[in-house]
Amino acid sequence: MPAHFENALLNHYDPEGFYDELFTSSGEVRSDFALLGDWLNRMPAEELRRRQEAAERSLMRMGITFQVYGEASKTERVLPFDILPRAISADEWKQVDEGLRQRITALNLFIQDVYGEKKIIKDKVVPDWVVYSSSGYMQPCEGLTPPHGIWCHISGSDLVRDEQGAFHVLEDNLRCPSGVSYVLANRLVMKRTFPELFTQMRVRPVSDYPDMLQQTLCDVSPRPTSSPSLVVLTPGIYNSAYFEHAFLAQQIGAELVEGRDLVVSEGYVCMKTTQGLKRVDVIYRRINAEYLDPGMFRPDSMLGVRGLMDVFRAGRVAIANMPGPGVADDKVVYAFVPEMIRYYLKEDPILPNVPTWLCSREDERAHVLENLEKLVVKEADGAGGYGMLIGPKSTEKEREEFRARIQANPRGYIAQPTLALSRAPVLLEDEEKMEGRHLDLRPFVLYGKDRIRVLPGGLTRVAMKKGSLVVNSSQGGGSKDTWVLHKQWGMS
Repeated sequence: MPAHFENALLNHYDPEGFYDELFTSSGEVRSDFALLGDWLNRMPAEELRRRQEAAERSLMRMGITFQVYGEASKTERVLPFDILPRAISADEWKQVDEGLRQRITALNLFIQDVYGEKKIIKDKVVPDWVVYSSSGYMQPCEGLTPPHGIWCHISGSDLVRDEQGAFHVLEDNLRCPSGVSYVLANRLVMKRTFPELFTQMRVRPVSDYPDMLQQTLCDVSPRPTSSPSLVVLTPGIYNSAYFEHAFLAQQIGAELVEGRDLVVSEGYVCMKTTQGLKRVDVIYRRINAEYLDPGMFRPDSMLGVRGLMDVFRAGRVAIANMPGPGVADDKVVYAFVPEMIRYYLKEDPILPNVPTWLCSREDERAHVLENLEKLVVKEADGAGGYGMLIGPKSTEKEREEFRARIQANPRGYIAQPTLALSRAPVLLEDEEKMEGRHLDLRPFVLYGKDRIRVLPGGLTRVAMKKGSLVVNSSQGGGSKDTWVLHKQWGMS
């Protein structure tokens, strides 16, 4: 590599032909991040390792954990964390911010439309079978109108960068997006670990997210009061994101409750307390929507509150996120989001989708089946990195299994090209060197009655295994702190 650094960690780093977010193809640090590169160059390897270990101990003490479903041990894990930050320039973030605002606006209009007038279906922009065959479509939500017309108050679309560094939307998460607690915890740890670098680089803050979330929830309160009663509704301690539920409840001054802690009484949703029943104004829902009210959705649900939706229809409680947005999380519906943006907003998409083939269409299915070894195949309603075929890394047996699945249930699968995802350096655990790892980004968007706010940065998830494209924590992925820089900083 032409570049030469005093620090051997940087000298031996090789982008290996991928778009690297810190280094150019010639091995130079990108100009927007020169201050970060200079700082890393001056940091002795043993000192960087010491700070990595200190950061990991801090996260352990903070209890930043998650649980993997299906593990017999039921033990919680600390999410792997890499101390090298992922930096994004102000100009790059401007496009992301504008693109996410545009996207969530169109998606919200789509959700309102499919449960209401269905204009986009009648105008044949989105086929009716796409909506009504989706596992996320909830027929009982027909005719509902939430306060201010907002269905998805909290969202977290997943973004990736391609071989040119351009951002694409990989999928949308509009039901119960998780991960923001890791964003806040990672930032807290990094500010303690590298306080001098934060000052110099002028990293945009994320610490106001709890205030933003609290205001978003208060905005939809049906009761005109400056201090509405907020609760975070959790499935309980065995949920993989329980730490986050408890953390956010504490941060926004809400009560953490399970369904058994709530009851409908005299036309209101109330929380059981030692002083008696207390009215609830806003429920921040962190349980799957189909379990929310056994009287309206799944009758066997033990997690929800019977009669809750009747109280909602009467305008006496608000729910965030609403039940129903899962229809837009469907990966088949995802393929139509660019058309939604053009239909509802009369604009071209700012952030493009990843090219997608629908196996439910005969010609596209034929293309997928002929090219399984080249493509990534996903379940339309899959999540967590499960139910995927990564063609170039698959075996003949795996491809034949997916061929049979696709032919048996074409609606249930989509395919996308195997992207050369961008990479960023990580500090290897057992070696004194850095290597590139693939990563994605989940920014969090809050939709309130007056405006849409995008948290500057978000959860950067890293495929910690060399060569892996799967970043999910349940599949061995880790995280980084995401630094969105101000326009002017440090040496510029």
